[in-house]
Amino acid sequence: MKKTITLYHGSPRVIETPVYGGGRKNNDYGPGFYCTESIDLAKEWAVSSLSDGFANRYSLDTEGLNILSLNSPDHTILNWMAVLVSHRLFTLGTPVAKRARQYLTDHFNVNVGAYDIICGYRADDSYYDYAEAFLNNGITVQQLSVAMRLGRLGEQIVIRSPYAFSLLHFEGFETAEKEICYTLRKARNDEAERRYQKLLEEEDKDGLYIQDIIRGGISNYDPRIPRNLSV
Repeated sequence: MKKTITLYHGSPRVIETPVYGGGRKNNDYGPGFYCTESIDLAKEWAVSSLSDGFANRYSLDTEGLNILSLNSPDHTILNWMAVLVSHRLFTLGTPVAKRARQYLTDHFNVNVGAYDIICGYRADDSYYDYAEAFLNNGITVQQLSVAMRLGRLGEQIVIRSPYAFSLLHFEGFETAEKEICYTLRKARNDEAERRYQKLLEEEDKDGLYIQDIIRGGISNYDPRIPRNLSV
């Protein structure tokens, strides 16, 4: 990561001073200020079908900050899943899903509280459903890895610590027009869902379901677990 980066936060309002501890508690990586380096994605996240939004722009000096990149080769997709199930609310509709959450937490979790910034994939809309399908033994870990790239959402960068918040500098904003940005967002999700359904039609004979991972006592070092979520 570059020393000084430009970040964008999509929102229904202009946010000149992000507040530490604000926002939802059940976001992907817990409480924090969720940003992206893509202004186009920020605009898509900012709008709804009913209203315009804003892509707020910030600069951040990252020198000296403790940064966790879940999209690096040091981590697997199951590290990302373990962090996700620790913070997001999932429908655990089967006994195996409950065991899956516990197994992921016990064997793959990462202590995100030790970091100022977290970089990782964004579980947006249907992508959250793919993660839930994996928990419920519906798709393999290899299919999950492919599915999480389908929408080309890139990385989200989450500001977590009070110190990192203090280094954020507001640089302005751009308006996100719902007529344009919501259409792009919906088209992105629709295309990802179409490709996901096609993926499901292809039998994954050699893939690992979560039940296989639990029964086999598979760890983070198993070469069959996909690494590096970067797109």
